[in-house]
Parts: sequence; C-alpha cells; structure tokens
Amino acid sequence: MPASSLTCLPFAAVAAIALLCAPHATLAQTSGPTPQPTPVPVTPEQADQVTVEQWAIHGQTTYTQQLQPAFRSPFAGPQSLPADANGRETWDATLYLGFRPWQGAEIWFNPEADQGFGIGNSFGVAGYVSGEAYKLGQADPYYRMARAFFRQTIDLGGETQKIDSDLNQLRGLQTANRVVLTIGKVSVVDIFDTNKYAHDPRNDFLNWAIIDAGSFDYAADAWGTTYGAAAEWYQGRYAARVGLFDLSNVPNSTQLTLPLLRQTQFVAELEENHTLWDEPGKIKVLYWLSRGNLGTYSDALALAYATGTTPSVLAVANYRSKYGVAFNLEQQIVTDLGLFMKAGWSQGGVQQDDFTDINASIAMGLSLAGGRWGRPDDTVGLAGVINEISAVGSHYLAAGGLGGIVGDGALYKSGPEDILETYYSFAAFSWAKVTADYQYVVNPAYNQQRGPVSVFALRLHAEF
Repeated sequence: MPASSLTCLPFAAVAAIALLCAPHATLAQTSGPTPQPTPVPVTPEQADQVTVEQWAIHGQTTYTQQLQPAFRSPFAGPQSLPADANGRETWDATLYLGFRPWQGAEIWFNPEADQGFGIGNSFGVAGYVSGEAYKLGQADPYYRMARAFFRQTIDLGGETQKIDSDLNQLRGLQTANRVVLTIGKVSVVDIFDTNKYAHDPRNDFLNWAIIDAGSFDYAADAWGTTYGAAAEWYQGRYAARVGLFDLSNVPNSTQLTLPLLRQTQFVAELEENHTLWDEPGKIKVLYWLSRGNLGTYSDALALAYATGTTPSVLAVANYRSKYGVAFNLEQQIVTDLGLFMKAGWSQGGVQQDDFTDINASIAMGLSLAGGRWGRPDDTVGLAGVINEISAVGSHYLAAGGLGGIVGDGALYKSGPEDILETYYSFAAFSWAKVTADYQYVVNPAYNQQRGPVSVFALRLHAEF
C-alpha cells in the first residue's frame, strides 16, 4: 500500500473542523457504526403525540490523528508495525439518507468519503489500534457506498415504545415484542455483538479487539461491510438474531464473493435483558460458522517443509468451515457508570478470514459519564484486552508465514498480546466531541521481542 501523503492532512482537518463549527442539532449517543436509539416506553396519550418520520437526512464526520513513538525492535517483517516514530491520520464523512416506503419499513443509503491510513498501514498488531482505519488506505479522498439496506419492523404487541430520529433510524413507534428484518449492504457488527459501552470507534474506544470480540472473524470486505440478511425477534426480556452474510472473495480483499453467498457466514445470537441490583444489563451469546476457501496452518507448514519455501495459507486454501463463539456483557453499576466484558474463541487451526489474527480474546472495561463533575455529555473509558493465537498459528508465524494483518517474518518468543486503552471524550458542543486516547500494547503481533508500543490519538467527531 502507498504511504500516506501529509499534504492531505490539512484537507482532512479542515473538513472535520468545518463540520465541527456548523450549527447542528443535538448529538445522539451512538452504540455502533449504524446505531439504533434506545426505545423509550410511552403511554397511549404520549404515543398519539408522536409524529412518525417519513424521511430524514443525517450526517457525521470523524478525523483521527494517531502518533506512535519509536519502540524496541530487534527485527521486523513485511507486516510489522514500524519501529520508528510515525503518525497517520484518517478522515471520513457520511450522509445517512432514509425514507419510509410504508408502515414499519425503512430504506437507508450511506454514501461516504474516506481518506488516510492506519499506523503501519493497518499491519502489526492483532488487536489493531484504530477502528477508524481500514485494511487499505489512500492519500486522496475517495467515495464509496458504505451501506445501503432495507429494514422492516413487524409489531407483535406488548409495551409501546418511541424511537427517536437518529443515524439510520426514523422517528416512530414500535412494540416491545417485534420482528425486525434487514437485507442489503451492512456490517455484521451493526446487528450482532453490539455493546452500549464499547462498540463505536467514532465515540468510544478505538481498539479492534475492544469494540468487537477479537476472535469474531465476521464476514466483511476490507472496509468491514458485506451483503446479507438478518432477522431479529424481540420477546419480553429476550431477543434472538440470525443472519447469513457474504464472505470476501479472497480473505482481507476489497471484493466480496460473486455470485453472492457462494462463500457464506451464518451468525446466531441470543440476548437476555435483566436488572441486577436495580440496574439494567444485557448478556449476549453468539455463534458463527463460515464456509469458504480457507487454508489451515498445519497444511501450510507441511507444504513449506516439503518444498523448502515460506508457508502460505493461501497456497493450501480449500472449501472448508471455520466457527467460533463469543460472550458479551454490558452492566450498569450505578448511574453514569457501566461495566462491559467480551470474550471469544474461534477454531485455531484455520486461517484468519475477514477480521483479524485472533483465536481467543477477553476484554473488560469501564465507561463513566461525566455527570459527577458537571459534564454529563463527557465520557471517560478504561479497558484491557488479552489476545491469543493458537499454538499452530504461532508456529506458522514463527516459520515466516503472514496472517491477515500480522507477520514479523519470525517469532522467536511468542506470548499473548496485551493491550490497555483509555480515553476521555469531551463534548465541545451538543453535536461535537473531541477525544484524547492512549493505548499501550505489549507483545504486538504476539512477539515478545518487539515493543511495548504506545499509541496516542486525537479524534474530532461531529454529527447531526
């Protein structure tokens, strides 16, 4: 990938600051790339006063600058984080265009402009340090259709709830018991593995393995989106979700499989809502199964030993399965303070497909709103994550093999990748936030002979 052009830094910064200074509506609290607002129970009298929104236009822009000081590195490989001090920026701007063709239905289009690069061109850390960076970068801004989807909500009775207007959500009414059908171009993690406290790199944590379960190898192209369909059933305190999505044509590529669904991923999730010590919480359990052209680490090592070459999982790819499970907890402890935990495991012998090189991961953290010091729209977060790759995956990297985003050319002393992240999000205006973020990475890419690494970030975000 080409190097980032610093000449684009002023363009991106000016574009972000321009939106930061525009007079927009109240900034909505988001919980993911395309969030759905928390429903609010209403009385019949209040429901009669709700005007159902027929169309809406929203927008957002986010500028993120990251700086990585120099760190210890006896050696490096083709997918290593650079040991010299370096800084990179990313910028994006998105429009959310939606309308309601009939009752309960919504159609949304999300045209987006992107620019910039992740540190190390998004290589070198399995729990990568910026959810705003993709697996490719460009020095000049470019356009893409980030999402385009249809959603139908079918009411099944129960308590009436009000939904406020938000990104990819029209204002209206729904019942607590309902079925929601979604089809089109989305991100799998728009619907699955969501978490109130850690899921949105534009508003909370940045690290890949904190905003999503690190071992959840969800179907996606290089930008994190795919084509597919999902069904959600909400009944009382429980919810169930299933979805079928298209894998990328080749792991980590920009192209999805054609014809569609020839390589697929099935995802299922169960959710339980509860009250613990009078405080709300959720528990989610997720299972996923991918079927596509994937290689195994053992086959790659066997071929390399037989031919005297460097192992490559792409050289031994066959149509096979890969599966995994994930656990997700969010729990309010007291007003303004929330706890979250994510844990996951995936089949260790099969290569990474569309997310990152993690076979087991556990993350825990806290999120505190600033009401206690008179800043209710500010948020401070603290989280830690431990990532691991399987034993055979470690042998593959030690022999010089490359994963999806890691590969130091050797791995003389392997260890778990430990990451600590903290941030403070300052609400400069009701519609704009400025965030300072710090990450400390031990054993980047499971390599005990490189690092530790510090990464500092400044994020500007606005939406209307």
